[in-house]
Amino acid sequence: MKTLLYITASPSKEDDSISKKLGRYFVTNFLKRHPEYQLEELNLYQSHIPEVWPIYLGDELKLVSGEAYDKLSSEDKKAVDRIDELGDQFIKADMYVIATPMWDLTFPARLKMYIDCICLGGKVINFKDEKKRSEPLLNDKERNMFYLQTAGGDFPFFLEWKLNHGVNYCKDLFKGLGIAKFEKILVEGVIQYEEEPEKYLDEVFLRIDELIKKY
Repeated sequence: MKTLLYITASPSKEDDSISKKLGRYFVTNFLKRHPEYQLEELNLYQSHIPEVWPIYLGDELKLVSGEAYDKLSSEDKKAVDRIDELGDQFIKADMYVIATPMWDLTFPARLKMYIDCICLGGKVINFKDEKKRSEPLLNDKERNMFYLQTAGGDFPFFLEWKLNHGVNYCKDLFKGLGIAKFEKILVEGVIQYEEEPEKYLDEVFLRIDELIKKY
């Protein structure tokens, strides 16, 4: 059984969040076509996502263990254990769907906190020689990522590559970790469609249907 990890990065309820509506539509219809996948959901605003402090890390970005772990306070041990758990969950998955709004030309801070938790040495990356050259570890099997992003504003096409820092960052990062396929659906100008959300969403749902068929 394969695993689809669905990650949401909006603090709003699903009924009030276009990014979550799009994400739910994607995973629901994808699973209908691909029953070999099981769904795991991670709401970054309802889950404990620790900040990664230097005391939690040893050499080569690996989580501390042994004596260094034993010296931590009980709260810090809980944080390290949770970070380890989040990393294992991410590694186990075969497909990732991230649904997020654009905030300040990037994404909510909770998503960056989560990325910090999973980008660990020995889990998603290794440093293979004295020059600390990195070696991706997520290329051990086929993995796919779908990034669904909404934005209140509408950006000219020729500026999108320069202003959309969030999607560019995620694409570069996760491909560098070994996730070969990265697909995106970017939905802009959602504020102007508040009076006719159904018509607007139907258009985006068609784009999602095409992307699912393509997979």
